[in-house]
Amino acid sequence: MGLRLGATFALATMFMLIKLAGTHGVSMPELMFWRQAVSVPLIAGWLAMSRQLGKLATRRPVAHAGRAAVGTLGLFCNIAASTLLPLPVATTLGFTAPLFAVLITAIILREHVGRWRWTSVVAGFAGVLVIAGPGEIADVPTLGIVAGLGAGVIVATVSFQIRDLARTDTPISMVFWFALFGMLGASVFLPFYGRIHDGEAYLILLGVGLAGTVGQFFIAASLRHAPVATVVVIDYVSLIWATLYGLVIFDSWPPHTTWLGAPLIIAAGMIITWREHFLAKRVSPTSSLDSGALEEAADETDPDMRRGT
Repeated sequence: MGLRLGATFALATMFMLIKLAGTHGVSMPELMFWRQAVSVPLIAGWLAMSRQLGKLATRRPVAHAGRAAVGTLGLFCNIAASTLLPLPVATTLGFTAPLFAVLITAIILREHVGRWRWTSVVAGFAGVLVIAGPGEIADVPTLGIVAGLGAGVIVATVSFQIRDLARTDTPISMVFWFALFGMLGASVFLPFYGRIHDGEAYLILLGVGLAGTVGQFFIAASLRHAPVATVVVIDYVSLIWATLYGLVIFDSWPPHTTWLGAPLIIAAGMIITWREHFLAKRVSPTSSLDSGALEEAADETDPDMRRGT
């Protein structure tokens, strides 16, 4: 949970800088390239100095390439949403990720999802709908709304890819290979969209890369220690950072619907966190079972839980 919380702050900072870069005339392909290009030498240099380059070794380059392809599409959607929409609105649309994560868990992976998780995610999504009501999104570009919702789907999908890779590879290797493949893919578009910028713009791009690297590392590490449906709800905290950045950097105060929906979203995340911790303690204090298995075990062993009390 702590790692995911750090990731929300780092990534919120990255998207704030992305929006700021857009005001300096930086194109989307350039943003995608520099976001990844900063990460590659940063990670490689740090590991080389600490004599830990072996952590980058992998036997699953195809899986990393697949994750990079999906993740790059998600980065494109996130950049588009952050550029076209106010930060709180873009962040809110990304909150559909937990709903999609639960759907993937239940329908595609066919894992057990308990009533507490279903109810809490639905309640959180209701809070998202309150914040992103018609009064707030009526005057923003439709493309931005589509990009924001697409980012939610992809974030949920990438979370499962990362969790699969985390079984064999280190978090730092996942961040490195994602950055390398993403940088190579984005570089194809630089001859058409690249341009010379002033020093302030390049400092912003450097900040985008640094914040993105830290955020991705924390995400990968969090999914190595907890199930997807557990940690992904912490992403709701991004709304707080986005609101603060919108106010301080862009002088944009969120509408009253934000204050109505945010408590519901945060409460849903807290309930799921409490539920996972409670079930883990009932099965075993040191259990590493997936949350779905924990809920299933609890349902089978506790009559009160089977009655829904």
